[in-house]
Amino acid sequence: MLHKLSIEHVVFLDIETVPQYEHYSDLDETKKELWESKTQYQRKDEFTAEDFYERAGIWAEFGKIICISVGYFHFKGGTRSFRVTSFHGDERQLLLDFNALLETHFNSSYHLLCAHNGKEFDFPYIARRMIIHGIKLPSKLNLFGKKPWEVPHLDTMELWKFGDYKHYTSLKLMTNILGIPSPKEDIDGSQVRDVFYVEKDIDRIIKYCERDTVAVAQILLRLRNEALLDDSEILSV
Repeated sequence: MLHKLSIEHVVFLDIETVPQYEHYSDLDETKKELWESKTQYQRKDEFTAEDFYERAGIWAEFGKIICISVGYFHFKGGTRSFRVTSFHGDERQLLLDFNALLETHFNSSYHLLCAHNGKEFDFPYIARRMIIHGIKLPSKLNLFGKKPWEVPHLDTMELWKFGDYKHYTSLKLMTNILGIPSPKEDIDGSQVRDVFYVEKDIDRIIKYCERDTVAVAQILLRLRNEALLDDSEILSV
C-alpha cells in the first residue's frame, strides 16, 4: 500500500514542546495540585511534583508548543526536492499559521499528515493546544465521526510495528538501523527545555525540529525502498 501512496501528498511534521512556565513556582496553587495529581502515577515516590515539572512539556495540559516544522516533497522536471519550513514564536500565532497552511494548501481528501509517534503525541498535542487557544481544528486534525480508515494520519513508528502493538522504537533508533543520518547530532528532546528557557536559543531548536522532520521523510522513503534524500535535495523555505 505504501508504494501506491503519492508521497507528494504527504505533509511531514515534528513539534517541540516545553513546560508552560520555566519554573514550578510560577504555577498557581490550583495548577500545582492538578499537576501533582496528573503525574502521581509516573512520579511514584521517586520525584516530588516540583522536581518532575521539568518534564511538563510532555503533557498538552501543562506544556506548550514552541516550534512546528513541516516538510513536503516537490517533483518538477524529473527532479525531486524536499522543502522544510517552521512555525515558531507565540504559541497561538504559530498554531494559527500552521492551521492556515493545512486549510489553504493541504486540505484535499488525499493529503495526509505524517510524524513519528504522531498518533500518540504530535497530532493530539497540536489539537489539544488549538482547542485550549480557541482555534477551530483543521479538517486534518478533526477526527470526530471518522472511521479508522478515514483518518488522514500516517505514523512511521506504527508502520514499523507491523501489527505488534507493544513495540516502541524511537526516531533515533530507527534512523540508526535504517542507515539514515541521525537527527540527534546536536541536542535531543530532553534538552529542549533548557535550550529554550536557559540558553534562549530558539534557532537551535528550530534546526533540531527540522532535522527530525527530514528524518521522518527519510524513514518513509526507506519503508518504500526508495533512495534517501541527499543534502542538495533538502531546501529550507
